[in-house]
Amino acid sequence: MRCYVHAFLLCMVFTFLSLLYVFSQLASTLEDRVEWNVKANSIPHRSTHDTGKITRKTPGLTGLPDRDKELDSERSRSVPKGRNDERSHLAVVACGPRLEETLTMLKSAILFSKKPLHFYIFAEDELHDSFRNALEAWPKTVQAKFTISIYPISFPNENAKEWKKLFKPCASQRLFLPLILKEVDSLLYVDTDILFLQPVEDIWALLLQFNSTHLAAMAPEHEEPRIGWYNRFARHPYFGKTGINSGVMLMNMTRLREKSFKNDMTAVPLKWEEVLMPLLQKYKLNITWGDQDLLNILFYHNPESLYVFPCQWNYRPDHCMYGSNCQQAEQEGVFILHGNRGVYHTDKQPAFRAVYEAIQKYPFGENMEVSLLQPLEAWLQTTTHTYCGRASHLFTKRLKQIIKSIQQDATRKR
Repeated sequence: MRCYVHAFLLCMVFTFLSLLYVFSQLASTLEDRVEWNVKANSIPHRSTHDTGKITRKTPGLTGLPDRDKELDSERSRSVPKGRNDERSHLAVVACGPRLEETLTMLKSAILFSKKPLHFYIFAEDELHDSFRNALEAWPKTVQAKFTISIYPISFPNENAKEWKKLFKPCASQRLFLPLILKEVDSLLYVDTDILFLQPVEDIWALLLQFNSTHLAAMAPEHEEPRIGWYNRFARHPYFGKTGINSGVMLMNMTRLREKSFKNDMTAVPLKWEEVLMPLLQKYKLNITWGDQDLLNILFYHNPESLYVFPCQWNYRPDHCMYGSNCQQAEQEGVFILHGNRGVYHTDKQPAFRAVYEAIQKYPFGENMEVSLLQPLEAWLQTTTHTYCGRASHLFTKRLKQIIKSIQQDATRKR
């Protein structure tokens, strides 16, 4: 009997210490959030007009400060207006040797979109001038299609080093975009190794498909469970059968900021800024893919909050390197190409590299069918010795239609 009493007392002590740890992490997170916001809001800034000029913003400031009335109107709804002059808001985080890859991604967004864009670039300070110089060198007719804000990398002060070294440098910056871009209602985040083969406004329009509980949208990590990573190796909870991939993430950030998230640390639902650090502290020894794993854990506990879009919006080598397994792409073509594992810069997946280099080398203003599509199709024909090369007709299936439509529009305007 005495043994049972001792065991019971040990369990009680352990439970008390666990609760004490969780609440201490929450307190630390809240304190750090206050420090971070005070520091961000104390940085002096200069208002800029949304005229196509490249601007540098500081954390906590709106990306488009002179559009307050329009943003207020956007915040009052869960989806954007279907107006011809409405911008799609696209964010990317670039650190280390990612300058050229990021510029190629932005180029693909501009080439195939018919509506204006606003880019939010989060980059290390030493990259800011390089981005400005490269974008200002683009033709004026191209610059008229987008506006841009450049931000420094910014994490909560107390845990900045821990967040920055999580997975790849600066990758976890995406977790804090809702807290930095406080006046932005909705946002499309993409990794630097994304290539748009479809207008950005088409994925932006998926916000219209959100129901009343959806606050973000992503694609599954895998279509085929037999080659899935999460269902075979993960040591933490993950969304659905095979997890989700965060390389393309569409967010209603107003809803994300307002929601209280269920979690496995406390019975009390927590706000976005309250849940991140405790979640990292609990799982940091068990996660492999950094912030993507944290998102998987969050949406495992809050599955009603995630809208899952098809794999054609986030098509990766895993969808073809073991045989074609993205049914939606086979039917309609690839909409967004995701060259993870560095495949744009090696010979492991020459079909992916062919698309990247075709867009990178295309001269602005040239006939896209002659100077982009035809060279790309010829290059893809040389890759059919690989599984992805055999599926590469899916890369151009939709692209042909988009380029034809753009060329027709250009002819009508002459």
